[in-house]
Amino acid sequence: MEIADAESAWVNGERRNQIMKTKVWVGMLVMAAATLVGCSQGGVDTSKAESSFSDAEPATKSTMEQVVTAVKAGDYAGAVAPLQTLASNAKLTPEQQQAVKDLMVQVQEQVKEAAVKAGEQAKEAMEKAADSTGKALEDIGGKLRK
Repeated sequence: MEIADAESAWVNGERRNQIMKTKVWVGMLVMAAATLVGCSQGGVDTSKAESSFSDAEPATKSTMEQVVTAVKAGDYAGAVAPLQTLASNAKLTPEQQQAVKDLMVQVQEQVKEAAVKAGEQAKEAMEKAADSTGKALEDIGGKLRK
């Protein structure tokens, strides 16, 4: 009985070890995917918005600077709220209104693309994790049969 108990404990330890390694691996893949998606500036052109807000009142100009900083950092989700604030500002010139609309479309497209990429990468990570877990379980099953 003691040998069977020791073998069972060893197999259970191996299984937990493999599951932990798989979880760590999946976590690293998800973090890498988020970093890659978040850091790419994509095709957002802020030059029109920047030039149309160069003479804006200080608070409005500051809000646009927040948007531009977020976009250049690849933080598209962080750019959405200040863009919405600007879009609701009744004091914008027609040129500024159009610049905000154009920038909002570009930012939303980047957010959408980032979500699609993150979803694809998460799916791949889960498939690899499932494959690793399946192989680990097969290995454990083989050791139990011995």
